[in-house]
Amino acid sequence: MSEKKQFKTESKRLLDLMINSIYTHKEIFLRELVSNASDASDKLYYKALQENINGISREDMDIFLSIDKEKRTITIEDHGIGMDHDELEERLGTIANSGSNEFKNALEKGVDNVDIIGQFGVGFYSAFMVADKVEVFSKKYGEDKAYAWVSDTSDGYEIFESGLDHHGTKIVLHLKDNTEEENYDEYLSQYEIERLIKKYSDYIHYPIKMEMTVSKKKEDSDEYEDVTEVKVLNSQVPLWKRNKKDITEEEYNDFYKSKFNDFTDPQRVMHNRVEGNITYDSLLFIPSQVPMNYFSSEYEKGLQLYSRGVFIMDKAKDLVPEHFRFVRGLVDSQDLNLNISREMLQHDRSMKLIADRIEKRIQRELEDMLKKDREEYVKFWKNFGMQIKFGIYHSYGMLKDKLQDLLLFYSANKKDYITLNEYVEAMKEDQKDIYFASGETVEKIDMLPACEAVKDKGFDILYLTDNVDEFCLQMLRDYKEKTFKNVTQGDLNLESEEEKKELEQKTTDHKDLLDAIKEALGDKVVEVRLSSRLKSHPVCLTSSEGVSFEMEKVLNAMPEAQGQNVKAGRILEINPNHDLFNALVNVNEKNADKVKDYASLLFDEAMLIEGFTIEDPVGFSNKITSLMIEASK
Repeated sequence: MSEKKQFKTESKRLLDLMINSIYTHKEIFLRELVSNASDASDKLYYKALQENINGISREDMDIFLSIDKEKRTITIEDHGIGMDHDELEERLGTIANSGSNEFKNALEKGVDNVDIIGQFGVGFYSAFMVADKVEVFSKKYGEDKAYAWVSDTSDGYEIFESGLDHHGTKIVLHLKDNTEEENYDEYLSQYEIERLIKKYSDYIHYPIKMEMTVSKKKEDSDEYEDVTEVKVLNSQVPLWKRNKKDITEEEYNDFYKSKFNDFTDPQRVMHNRVEGNITYDSLLFIPSQVPMNYFSSEYEKGLQLYSRGVFIMDKAKDLVPEHFRFVRGLVDSQDLNLNISREMLQHDRSMKLIADRIEKRIQRELEDMLKKDREEYVKFWKNFGMQIKFGIYHSYGMLKDKLQDLLLFYSANKKDYITLNEYVEAMKEDQKDIYFASGETVEKIDMLPACEAVKDKGFDILYLTDNVDEFCLQMLRDYKEKTFKNVTQGDLNLESEEEKKELEQKTTDHKDLLDAIKEALGDKVVEVRLSSRLKSHPVCLTSSEGVSFEMEKVLNAMPEAQGQNVKAGRILEINPNHDLFNALVNVNEKNADKVKDYASLLFDEAMLIEGFTIEDPVGFSNKITSLMIEASK
């Protein structure tokens, strides 16, 4: 006999909210119903363990899906514990009362492999996002009678006695009519159902089966025919739940490439199970090449998130820090506090604990690679080293102690990458600073005139080629009490006292020439002086304290800096021991008016050496031509 009942007012409101607001994607309905079927199977399995019931094993349980395109229905059927009349009334008539949470709390310690996915009892109602009518047929284990619960949500639900030939539950969804915005027919495609199971429920530990039509070659013929066969849609046992000893490198590689749409094997695999205050499995990968969109705004960091094998989120951003954003992978934990839709996580202590431990795990892996496999680490560094440097810069140096020993820079002496520690250990006794120079490439930096004096002393120079490098060192400030010194900025203080006196004397002797050059260049330079950093080169540009030349280029290239025209203070330095300086002295004595042209040429020459664009290339060319003609007369 049928009973017509109304949803309680609160339940009706919550149902409307469920259908219209809680879930972001309608396709979630299948995940929720399959998860409930898994819960029901777990409950029966647990009951069998508690009461020593023979004849019930997990191997005999499955979840069966079927599609009827003509009737426009989807059916989800399990052989779990089932529900009687009162339980249908209690759990489906009152929203958020599925009993899963109570069951979860009642689990006795020592019973393994019983995972309850549903915690709030609202997942069932996600069915109404795609269906305008839902039928639930259920028979409780150990009882003779089966009952049906039917609702179209408009005026409540009815419960009546029905027929079901096995214990468990069968849910039939009558899909809504298509609209301009929604195509509900897509859920009648066997391939779409298979895709959704793979995406959300691949690791439910019961086989999820469905009859599928496949094309097969006829025996003794080249023709094909359509054949209907029952196919298991899910993998059941996640790779990360298996013992590491039983997993081959090829299996890890295949999983990574399939899961994260990469064509190359990962460079590094980190597979861990952590137990304690928080329990979780993690499977992390360092890619062997930089993803195509890695440095674009389209790239999203984050790890895939599972709860008890059920897919929750594709990009859990909080699980991996920004400086390790290149890491791909997943985390599966039963200790997460999910929100009502299971699409997001509440920000809680468990999430923070997992994130902290994952960061430490990645840190250890990189440190181990650097120590034991330098070639592999250099390969990693060329791909993702910039991200480590950005980590120091964006944290304003707060991550200095954590990341500084992961840094690599190209060494002028070693002709290879070295760590800061290796630089300091190789420093000469009289060396006070860590010297560096910046430029577009190692080859171009190596030719900078300003490097000569440092090289002449036998001191090593770190060659910086990434835009972030100088900003990173600025945030580091020092390393093991050694400060960083730009060879093209400020006074290097490399000369002896005798050399200083000699330079001061020459500066005094030729003050009128230096003043004339400064006057000719005007505000293009803040100073013209004789240099102690030049050996074979006649001239160079250095910057005053503050913004360096490389910083100027980087800052002016930023979109937000357009129109600001950041400029480093330019100092023109001239080698007093070069023949060119003697020529300048002669010109100043014989034809002082020509100093202006020479000053312009010297400045443009120094600008080109530093990689700047000169203001008047045509004028520069004409002056050179004119001087060449004069020299030939």
